[in-house]
Amino acid sequence: MEANLQDLARIRAFVQVFDAGGFSSAARLHGRSKALLSKYVTDLEDYLGVRLMNRTTRKLSLTEAGEAYYREASSLLQQLDDLDATITDQTAEPRGMLRVSAPRNFGESTLAPAIFEYLKKYPKVTLDLRLEDRYVDLVDEGIDVALRISTLADSSLIARKIADMHVVVGASPELIKTIGAPQHPDDLRHLPCIIDVNLQGQSNWRFIENDKTISVPVNGPLRVNSPLAARKAAAMGLGFVVLPSYLADPLVASGELVPVLPGFLPTGQTLQAVYPHRRHLAGKVRALIDHLVDWFAVHPIN
Repeated sequence: MEANLQDLARIRAFVQVFDAGGFSSAARLHGRSKALLSKYVTDLEDYLGVRLMNRTTRKLSLTEAGEAYYREASSLLQQLDDLDATITDQTAEPRGMLRVSAPRNFGESTLAPAIFEYLKKYPKVTLDLRLEDRYVDLVDEGIDVALRISTLADSSLIARKIADMHVVVGASPELIKTIGAPQHPDDLRHLPCIIDVNLQGQSNWRFIENDKTISVPVNGPLRVNSPLAARKAAAMGLGFVVLPSYLADPLVASGELVPVLPGFLPTGQTLQAVYPHRRHLAGKVRALIDHLVDWFAVHPIN
């Protein structure tokens, strides 16, 4: 039997009937007649020469051959559906609801213009932008894509690099004049530090020495879950702070923050677009990621 559309219809009917738990349920769910679905499954069994389903008035189950065939058939149909969706997304304008998660301060200060430009470019997309400084479970909370400043830790997710990032360690000029500037990361063990609990590692700050990562435990007068509050505390002389460059650079430029230990700062941290592991990436998500890559190539994160 050469593969044709009717063959695919028979295979699809078989998968639909089992997924729905019966012929009547599948007929209601997919808008087909029960008789047609029954004919398709029977024709498929006749062609294969084996019974795929055990049918009773109360229960439908798969035979051993049916279980093996179902696994391969459902996988094949999913691949075909994904292929169709990919081609459709490539030719259709992005549309529909797009749920995006990002850190609050980064979203407000740096991401918002890029996101809003995307909306102007694709007016048929409706955006649900959630800015919050907490770990968001993309699958449980129905998020299409999250923007994260980190390395990818969850193997069930896929990440694409959007832009390079870097961090700044610094303190106010007054504090440095009073207690001095650290010459080595270990010096921070004995100096007041402001701990942003959103920071990866929290009170264990990471540095690079001789191409190796070193971790320095720090303490100080303040633990806070806001990088803006941590920045303000540092500017007021309460301690040294680790900040992403987009928050630190304005204060460095104004002289309110003095950077220290530039030769020990880690590199390789990036802004990433993270999304659940799926064969097919929705066109609206793909368009957003491509847009952000292009945007930050022109508007680099300092």
